[in-house]
Amino acid sequence: MSGKILVIDDEPQIRRVLKTALASHEYVVDDAKSAEDGFIKLRQDRFDLVLLDMNMPGVNGVEACREIRRNSDIAIIMLTVRDAEVDKVDALDAGADDYVTKPFSMPELLARVRSNLRRIPFSSLGEQKTIRFDDIEINLATRHISVDGKDIRFTPKEFDLLYYFATHPGLTIPHTKLLQAVWGPDYSDEIEYLHVFVNQIRKKIEREPGNPRHLLTELRVGYRFVLNP
Repeated sequence: MSGKILVIDDEPQIRRVLKTALASHEYVVDDAKSAEDGFIKLRQDRFDLVLLDMNMPGVNGVEACREIRRNSDIAIIMLTVRDAEVDKVDALDAGADDYVTKPFSMPELLARVRSNLRRIPFSSLGEQKTIRFDDIEINLATRHISVDGKDIRFTPKEFDLLYYFATHPGLTIPHTKLLQAVWGPDYSDEIEYLHVFVNQIRKKIEREPGNPRHLLTELRVGYRFVLNP
């Protein structure tokens, strides 16, 4: 797997190490020493993934993530020395697709990069390219979603998660199965990922996110997606 990656971190040594390691695995890598520098590079070039330090001076990682998300659905992995659940939720709420705690091993980071660059194929639907229900349309070929005829921006992982739900309607899907299907085999215990992403999806497709009709919680088990309630 290859891709173009932007590393945004204020520590020169970390930028050097990440650039060298990622380049050795055939990724094209650029770096930025601040969020502001990163914004400029994202406007000037196209990247597939951003590795974003959470604890930078000036515009911090959470603020930078929100700003990137206003204009892009690029994959974002947050890097941080803090490992409290509230910090992880803050990062995911800001629009990050993933979260890695420093210090991390390079094999772990590479696995996370691969997971966030992979996309779920839709070959299981045969020739079907579009899923429609109520006023919602999911275009699998273009990875676009519209509600009431208006395009709604989804992050890559939000799309993959909604796609998985929509192609398994009516089934109660356990947390672990969802995490492994959408993020990969190393994510079985990241239940908070699902809580955050399901809430984000509900806000985008449900008329009453607090009282969902399509994306239902099965308490202590997982979730169930209903196409036509």
